[in-house]
Amino acid sequence: GVVVFPGSNCDRDMFHVLSDVFNLNAQYCWHDKPLPENLDAVVLPGGFSYGDRLRAGIIAAHSPIIQDVKKIAEKGIPILGVCNGFQILIESGLLPGALINNKNVKFLSQNITLKVASTNSIFTQDFKKGQNLDMPIAHRQGNFFASEDVVKKLQDDDQVAFTYDENPNGSMGDIAGIFNENRNVLGMMPHPERAAESILGSSDGLAIFESVIENM
Repeated sequence: GVVVFPGSNCDRDMFHVLSDVFNLNAQYCWHDKPLPENLDAVVLPGGFSYGDRLRAGIIAAHSPIIQDVKKIAEKGIPILGVCNGFQILIESGLLPGALINNKNVKFLSQNITLKVASTNSIFTQDFKKGQNLDMPIAHRQGNFFASEDVVKKLQDDDQVAFTYDENPNGSMGDIAGIFNENRNVLGMMPHPERAAESILGSSDGLAIFESVIENM
């Protein structure tokens, strides 16, 4: 299920990867409708939900569908939030911390190198720890911030999924993506759906989807 909010703009990219690249039975899920039953996984795509009013992700976090997302998260169903989806996961309390303005307060749209920090999840088990991945970022509020205690806990509990090789936005601990404690919820700022076909310049994002599909 690909959740669509007013202002989502990466929902079609995500749908294309799921339905055309992997031949899955993907479906759009509108924000004010209940989630369909028997979904195998849910994706919160990137974009500017509600125009980033108030702050990125906060209004979407109070959409009716998020209550269903929280319920299936408790059941262990995989949930992936990318960029704005990561912001929504944090604002809804499904992931800790905050995503604030980049250190230079500018929108960043560029290719970056990620490092795999953990392979202990349904999303990353097909990678090798320390493996480099090329993916694009496109965000203004992607600077991960949390108390030093929270950052240390994420690191000690192996909940940091990805880090930046060269930190573009000021994120604490170079954090680019994190898991919840049960490791079935992943939020990440880089866009794996934009790195899922070689024609786009990188297919390094494929393994995230492949790993989940293999274990659904």
